[in-house]
Amino acid sequence: MSLYFFDIDDGEVETRDSTGQELARSEDIRWSAISVLPELAKDALPDSDKRTFRVNVRDEAGTVVYRATLTLVAEWLQ
Repeated sequence: MSLYFFDIDDGEVETRDSTGQELARSEDIRWSAISVLPELAKDALPDSDKRTFRVNVRDEAGTVVYRATLTLVAEWLQ
């Protein structure tokens, strides 16, 4: 198992993970990063119609090894 850090950018504030998670498989890293994004978007919906949410995953050396991004666009059509 290796330690990975999940840094979150909600489009307004960047939060650097100082605790990390021990994960064994690359699929666990992917799933952990992606699963955060819908909750971030849900919390931000009242504030904006366009926003990009990002999770950068760093290894113990500080290298970003995975990135998950969700872009939310809501617009009036009339």
